[in-house]
Amino acid sequence: MPEEMVLAPDEAPKKLENFLKKRFPVGYVRKLFRKSGIRLNGKHPKPDDVIRAGDRIVFYIPFETNAAHPRPGKAVASIEIIFEDNSLLILDKPAGLAVQEGRTVTKRESVLGVIESRYREKGVTPKLVHRLDQDTSGLLLVAKEQETADRLESLFETRQVEKSYLCLLAGRLPQNEGVIDSPLPGRDAKPVRAVTRFEVEKRFSDTTLVRVKIETGRMHQIRLHFAKLGYPVVMDDQHGDFNFNKRFRKQYGLKRQFLHAASLTLDYVGKKRTWTAPLPEDLAATLRALEGKQIKKA
Repeated sequence: MPEEMVLAPDEAPKKLENFLKKRFPVGYVRKLFRKSGIRLNGKHPKPDDVIRAGDRIVFYIPFETNAAHPRPGKAVASIEIIFEDNSLLILDKPAGLAVQEGRTVTKRESVLGVIESRYREKGVTPKLVHRLDQDTSGLLLVAKEQETADRLESLFETRQVEKSYLCLLAGRLPQNEGVIDSPLPGRDAKPVRAVTRFEVEKRFSDTTLVRVKIETGRMHQIRLHFAKLGYPVVMDDQHGDFNFNKRFRKQYGLKRQFLHAASLTLDYVGKKRTWTAPLPEDLAATLRALEGKQIKKA
């Protein structure tokens, strides 16, 4: 599926090509124009076209780095079941694994395809209740039957599910906590309300670890909101700071965005339940390296 980017309200006018080159490798940007894999406000753009706040860019050629995405077989094998009963599965999804099939992902290489295969003999047809980005790790709800899916989807729609994420931001976020209440594209690209709350867990020399709770579930909400704030998620290859990411990867070896769905809280079977997923090793190792560097500097 094509990826969409809507420029922030404070984005200054600039040439499209220059805008893209600050976020992606030059080779990928050239490929977009060479193969007509990009649209600007629904039209085929030229590199020199000027973009402005509110413009809509759609990418028809996905940006992928093979190192950032583990082979499907490896990722599939590492899906951990956190909780299971007759109606519900709660999974710890690894980074690099798409939740469902798409333009560049076959069904058998997705979470849904893997779970369907595992439970086919039991007569279970799993249903996704919500989604995570391919490079986001962490907790994912999967219903085993339609009634549970409908009930859980209703909880999500009425904001009765509390989702907590851990993410590392580029830059030292000055405020200790805050709320980002800024519209994002919804269905048909029309702006809809999106609310993100955050608390700072720790500041490092040029990054900030935050715990985030989202009241709405818009596509790429956390990534877009912090990018608009000027503190993009570290290693976000679409909405982040490409130059910062390049330096960070070289120094710390992280190959994907630092974003992890750490906890889920909801009323289930008459009780308020909370499930958690620890940071995967690549993110935990990054924090250890940042801690070590900070101690040495002190």
